[in-house]
Amino acid sequence: MLDMKKVHDKALLSGKDEVSCYHRYKFDMEYDSIIKTAYGENPLPETSAKKRGRKKKSKVLNLICRLDNYKESVCLFLKNLCVPFDNNQAERDLRMVKVKTKVSGCFRSEKGAQEYLTIMSYIGSARKHGINAFTAIREALNGTPDIIFN
Repeated sequence: MLDMKKVHDKALLSGKDEVSCYHRYKFDMEYDSIIKTAYGENPLPETSAKKRGRKKKSKVLNLICRLDNYKESVCLFLKNLCVPFDNNQAERDLRMVKVKTKVSGCFRSEKGAQEYLTIMSYIGSARKHGINAFTAIREALNGTPDIIFN
């Protein structure tokens, strides 16, 4: 995955629209090989014949299955350079909501929570467009909330 990220970053820096077919094919084969090896090293646990239902998988095997089933989504950043390698920005956006609930204990009403989320979403969009939060809120109150989209 880190090698994929390096190739992704090099392609971005050089101004390319996509990663070369050679690298995509190479990483595709390597990914499949790693998943196959992981399945070999982590077989399904054996249970007695008396138990019914599905066999319980280990956490490692669940992760391997998930990486296998969602390969296209996991490797999307390699095919589409607009997709980031990680989801840190999404986690940072949610962090303020968690801090707010920890400090206050909870939101008093669903309407208050919705209004808080609307304001935080607007401020987050403004920051992503390089606009100061105070300026964005001032302009929204002055009747020009679309300043963040210019």
